[in-house]
Amino acid sequence: MTDTTAHSALFEPLQIGDLTVPNRVWMAPLTRSRSTAGDNLQTPLHALYYAQRASAGLIVSEATQISQQGQGYAWTPGIFTDEQVESWKLVTDAVHDAGGRIFCQLWHVGAVSHPVFQPDGKAPVSSSAWTPKGEAFVGDRHPDGPTVPHEEARALTREEIDAVVEDYRHAARQAARAGFDGVELHAANGYLIDQFMRSNVNSRDDEFGGSLENRLRFLGMVIDALQEELPANRIGVRLTPIGGAGGSSDEKPEETYPAAAKLLAGRGLAYLHVVRATDHGGADGERSHGDDILQAMRDNFDGVFVANGNLSPEQAARWIEEGRADAVAFGRQFLANPDLPERIAQDGPYNEPDQDTFYGGDAHGYVDYPSLKRPGDPLRAA
Repeated sequence: MTDTTAHSALFEPLQIGDLTVPNRVWMAPLTRSRSTAGDNLQTPLHALYYAQRASAGLIVSEATQISQQGQGYAWTPGIFTDEQVESWKLVTDAVHDAGGRIFCQLWHVGAVSHPVFQPDGKAPVSSSAWTPKGEAFVGDRHPDGPTVPHEEARALTREEIDAVVEDYRHAARQAARAGFDGVELHAANGYLIDQFMRSNVNSRDDEFGGSLENRLRFLGMVIDALQEELPANRIGVRLTPIGGAGGSSDEKPEETYPAAAKLLAGRGLAYLHVVRATDHGGADGERSHGDDILQAMRDNFDGVFVANGNLSPEQAARWIEEGRADAVAFGRQFLANPDLPERIAQDGPYNEPDQDTFYGGDAHGYVDYPSLKRPGDPLRAA
């Protein structure tokens, strides 16, 4: 860091449960679709990528499926087999050796999948029968790929809901075995848990549908299961009031998501991580409405509150100074700037992200962004 630190509010230490993080510049989960095909393993390349970014206050891993059923995109990692656990140890060891901290984001995409990823080629699952808008990124798994239209998902049965909860429990246990410092429950972005929460997707007539209390029931069950496997203060949760994959929505997000935040309060969780509408390109009115919902969620949650969604370093520091957030997670900025905290501390300069290399590929656009210490050369792991 430089002697005169820019945006100094971002560089105060922060306590999350029993873990002290050195700054409030967090690395947001970033799907990069570079895991091995078929078995969804991490490699030494992933270890280098994450270790390069170990100066983040906390790294949240790329979204990581809790089961084969939970996969919806080509070349994304899993955390449900022993081989996947061993491959993730490469990453967690590298991050810890570089002085960092990393949580595993636990993911089930629900309907936002395709039969090519599903066990036995069956239909994807959701809270209800629903066909997401847009196309599934299937890579080389389908002859018409890399993208093909989504197909209709079927509603989970009551017994299958219990089985998915057990998959979350198993994934949390696996993440601990893999050396992660904690987990973040991905309950956002229109994926499975959000498909239960959102009124325009969930049309169930049992105890998981209809009323807001019922639509939040699945979220509560998953959190209960995670807390039986891990200390509460090593569990974070991600929510997204507006926007998300597949075009899902909620009729009253200003009621649904503050209620979800209240459900999560009082449990001693590590943090609540909320994505603003700006992360999905919403109109100005939608963005303003989304920020109002964020404030209501912060008011309803009693722990560390993390904001995410195209905040500049200047805006991030101001949000912390004003008490609107305790930390800010940066996505594309961290993708292109492995030493982002140091760059923020000296007020730039910043590398520009190469969108053509975001998803899939090799080391190019992944581990070869230059650092301040080596301007013409990528930052290497220690």
